[in-house]
Amino acid sequence: MLDAIRWDPDLIRRYDLAGPRYTSYPTAAQFGSQVGAFDLLHALRESRKAGRPLSLYVHIPFCANICYYCACNKVITKDRGRAHAYLQRLEQEIQLIGCHLDPTQRVEQLHLGGGTPTFLSHDELRQLMARLRKDLNLRDDDSGDYSIEIDPREADWSTMGLLRELGFNRVSIGLQDLDSAVQRAVNRLQSLDETRAVIDAARTLQFRSINIDLIHGLPRQTPESFARTIEEVIQLQPDRLSVFNYAHLPERFQPQRRINSQELPNPEQKLAMLQGTLEQLTAAGYRYIGMDHFALPDDDLAIAQEEGVLQRNFQGYTTHGHCNLIGLGVSAISQIGDVYCQNSSDLAHYQNTLADGQLATSCGWLCNADDRVRRAVIQQLICHFHLPFGDIERAFNIDFRGYFAALWPQLQVMAEDGLIELQDTHITVRPAGRLLVRSVCRVFDAYLDQHDRQRFFHAV
Repeated sequence: MLDAIRWDPDLIRRYDLAGPRYTSYPTAAQFGSQVGAFDLLHALRESRKAGRPLSLYVHIPFCANICYYCACNKVITKDRGRAHAYLQRLEQEIQLIGCHLDPTQRVEQLHLGGGTPTFLSHDELRQLMARLRKDLNLRDDDSGDYSIEIDPREADWSTMGLLRELGFNRVSIGLQDLDSAVQRAVNRLQSLDETRAVIDAARTLQFRSINIDLIHGLPRQTPESFARTIEEVIQLQPDRLSVFNYAHLPERFQPQRRINSQELPNPEQKLAMLQGTLEQLTAAGYRYIGMDHFALPDDDLAIAQEEGVLQRNFQGYTTHGHCNLIGLGVSAISQIGDVYCQNSSDLAHYQNTLADGQLATSCGWLCNADDRVRRAVIQQLICHFHLPFGDIERAFNIDFRGYFAALWPQLQVMAEDGLIELQDTHITVRPAGRLLVRSVCRVFDAYLDQHDRQRFFHAV
């Protein structure tokens, strides 16, 4: 079965190497200032000519409270008025982007992330969605996948009702852990009742899908306490689950400096948490999609994987990989064909650039022919755990074995270790290797050795 996993702690210890999550190839670590607003405008024109459907990501960076584990681009403030100037510039960006697109280009997917999108007032959320609908072709028949990240401490029944009215039909709920000692250690006090209330509202209001985010490896977590959290979450019956591995990098992420490193679980405890999570979720009927993600068998992601059409981009695993992805807001990333563009991650610079009437693109990447080949290889492995060489050879007019001859010794070692099956016609990631698929993808990454590996998290 696609979701079969075999737990092999020895293999995990050998191959749990730091590396990218491959929401793109090349990864954002490669982005440079040689790509700017002109490249984005050119890509938008090409998208318009091709009539490609769209996927939108909108970044709302504000949070009222700081979570010590967080590595997102965010602004911590109690002053709700700070969102006003940001929304002015965000709406300006939407207008600038919209005039370079064709009105017939449908927005099939929309995601509001952050930060905490519901930091915005109800009026501000209405205003933002009205601007998106005015300048871009959002669906009004509830057939699109329109999602928003929810902090249950910042949402109630009226908020959920508003979101449904505005066209959202999917929610992603931040939970992380239900244990009170863990919550105090990371400064995120959030009760089960708060979380359940938001989920009950979503179901009553007929949201199509509910995702819950969890993190293992937080301070004061134990395998036993995290197992209790997983059991409570299973009772909530989300359609999807993301169970992320906490990476403690205080030298990179200032909020993490408030975490007492002496309270972090050791590697053996983290492995025990992961093993227990896999066993609990599998027993409850969830399928392992890959890269920390689980879904019920009737979820769109599970069905797409079963049918061989699942894809991956900056939105994560997606059924909308055929869409051009447009990122709006500070630090947001666009992927349009072979062009990647990222907005400035500095809030003041983002706002000032748009105030001058210019797009805030600060860096990016233009894929070359080799990038396209490797991107297709990595995409296939990370989504489907199986890579038929013939598909790549036909798509790019290459001989796979010859093109990647230098990598063959590494692949053979992986095959001997039981990570993959390596044949003349294909690579298949074995059940014992599926948790480590990033380590297989790393072999095909032409840039990884040039990176500072401290940028990346471990595979498990």
